[in-house]
Amino acid sequence: MTSSQTQRSEQQQALELLRSGRRFLLTGHQRPDGDVLGAQTALGNLLLAMGREVVIVNPDPAERRYDYLEGPLRFGAWDGGALPEHDVCVMLDFSELSRTAGMAPLIQSAPSKKLVIDHHLHHGAVWWDAAYVDVRASATGLLVHRIARELRVALPGPAMVGVFTSLVTDTGWFKYSNTDAETLRVAGEALETGVPASLIYDRLFQQRGMAHTRFVAQILGRTEYFADGRLAVVDQPLSERFDTDEVDSDEVLDILRSVRTVEVVLFVRELSPASCKVSARSKTDYDVNQLVRRFGGGGHRKASGATLAMPLAEGRAALIQAALEGFEGGRA
Repeated sequence: MTSSQTQRSEQQQALELLRSGRRFLLTGHQRPDGDVLGAQTALGNLLLAMGREVVIVNPDPAERRYDYLEGPLRFGAWDGGALPEHDVCVMLDFSELSRTAGMAPLIQSAPSKKLVIDHHLHHGAVWWDAAYVDVRASATGLLVHRIARELRVALPGPAMVGVFTSLVTDTGWFKYSNTDAETLRVAGEALETGVPASLIYDRLFQQRGMAHTRFVAQILGRTEYFADGRLAVVDQPLSERFDTDEVDSDEVLDILRSVRTVEVVLFVRELSPASCKVSARSKTDYDVNQLVRRFGGGGHRKASGATLAMPLAEGRAALIQAALEGFEGGRA
C-alpha cells in the first residue's frame, strides 16, 4: 500500500469515528492559537449540526481577541479537575500529547477513542485510534472543511467563520508560502456565505491597547543579527513578560522577517528561571523544523517551535549555535 493509500485509509477511519461518536471532547495545544480555536469552532458546530454533544476544553484560556468565535460553544480552559464525560476526544492542530501539559495523563487514561486532526509532522509512535492528517494543508481548519464535505454535512455559518479564522491566522492573511489554491477557494467560499472578513481582521489585529507599540518596541530593541544578517534573534526575559493580548509573537517575527538579509528568525521567551520557549521562522529553504527537533520541538519546515529545559541565556546560545550550523559557512 502506498503512503497516499495509507493516509486515505486512516482518514476513512477518522470519518467513521466522527459518524459513530456521540459525545465529543475537543482540545488543542497549550496557548491555543487561531488555527486551534478556528478549527474547534468549525468542527464543534459541524458536530452540533449532526446532533452530537460537544464540549471544548483547552490547556490554557483563549485570548480575548478570539471571543467572536464563541456562540453555541464556549472555549473552556482546564481547571485541574476531571475531564468532561465523552466517548471521543479530538485533538486539533497537534499530535504530541505532551502539548496538552497537565491534561495529558487524563486524556491518555480516559476510555474514550482518540482522534487527531492535524497538519504537522509527527515524530514517534502512533498512540491515537484514528487520524485525519495532511501535512501539506495550510491549516487544520482546512481539514475540517474537507471533513464536512466528505461527511456530506453543510457547515453552519459559525463553522465557516472558524474555518476562515484558521486560514487567515495560519497563512498570515494569505501572505505565507503555505497559501495555495485550495486555501483561497475555501476562503472565497467563506466570503460567499457571509463571513465578515474586514470585521475579523479588525478583531484579530486592530484591538490592541495603547501600550502595544511600546511593548513591541522593547522586544525589537533586543534584536541581534548573526551570519551577516541572515539570522535574527530576539529574546524576552521574564522581567519583560507582557500580556499576550498586547504582544503577538507572530507580529514580532513578521517584522524581523521583513529585513532584506534575514532568512531565519528566532524568538526566545523565558518561561521560568530554568526553561524557555523558541518560535522559529524561515523565509527561505532553511528548515527550522529540523532545527527545533534537535531540542525536542516540531512543526513545519518554515514555522516551528520548541520548549527547552534550559535557562534563557543557555537556551538562546544553544539555539544560535545550532542555527548557525545550518548555514553553510555561517558565522556570528
